Amino acid sequence: MTDVEVREEQTTEPHVPTIHRHEFTIFFDVQNGNPNGDPDMGNMPRIDPETGHGIVTDVCLKRKIRNYVEITREQREGHRIYVTEGAVLNEQHRNAYRSVREEDVEKLKELKPKDRAEAALLTHWMCDNFYDVRTFGAVMTTKVNCGQVRGPVQFTFARSIDPIFSQETTITRQAVTQEGAEKDREMGRKHIVPYALYRMDGYVSGHLAEKTHFGPEDLELLWESLTHMFEHDRSASRGQMALRKLIVFEHASKLGNAPAHRLFERIEARKIVDAPARSYSDYEISMNSEGLPEGVTVTER
Repeated sequence: MTDVEVREEQTTEPHVPTIHRHEFTIFFDVQNGNPNGDPDMGNMPRIDPETGHGIVTDVCLKRKIRNYVEITREQREGHRIYVTEGAVLNEQHRNAYRSVREEDVEKLKELKPKDRAEAALLTHWMCDNFYDVRTFGAVMTTKVNCGQVRGPVQFTFARSIDPIFSQETTITRQAVTQEGAEKDREMGRKHIVPYALYRMDGYVSGHLAEKTHFGPEDLELLWESLTHMFEHDRSASRGQMALRKLIVFEHASKLGNAPAHRLFERIEARKIVDAPARSYSDYEISMNSEGLPEGVTVTER
């Protein structure tokens, strides 16, 4: 067998169980906390300036998924986290080159695939070893180049059901930063949202799942992570946050059986009190499951 034949044999993708297309919606709330501060606005809660609705970015929610997987699957093969605290991304990429090439790659500051076959090997290695790469994708075209991956799981920005009220509170610290201060305590400010219910919509692509080797176990871990992501992300600044509902639409094929927006329109959340909302019980979430398109099933988790 020639070197070319060996390399072609190595790039043959392993069999990956089929993932059908999914869409999903989550509802989560915050009480007396800041769910996602904006560093360009003094860490105030993110707000749509035209409507006053609160916003939580997709990056913020993906961070919580990564953290959950890292603490619960740390010792499990194939569940390392690519974007983690203190990680040097080029060193993550270099590990892929170590597994693919026999030559020493330690002293080379720049590394690029020799050909398309090696590029595929490097990308597959990153997908197989890092949960967040095969789930969300990654741009790995740095000086140590491992290519680019488009992930099968995509999140939208979360948006509050109603406009939010951002409250600024003053806090006191019984200590000073440095010697010689005129006062024996310092004042500070803290931004909170008294209460808000947020909705986020998400997507799972069956075709992209095949390309990144995202399998059924990875999908179940995604649902598990969404359900528990706030339980291991507590802080005084975030107040009380909880996932309230997860609704999943599953299609009978990779292509899907209905437009995503038509399915999302079946879900409605509305406030049922006249006063400002201060708890989850002040809202009602309804799901119209009658007359679902053929080949689509819905579950609530």
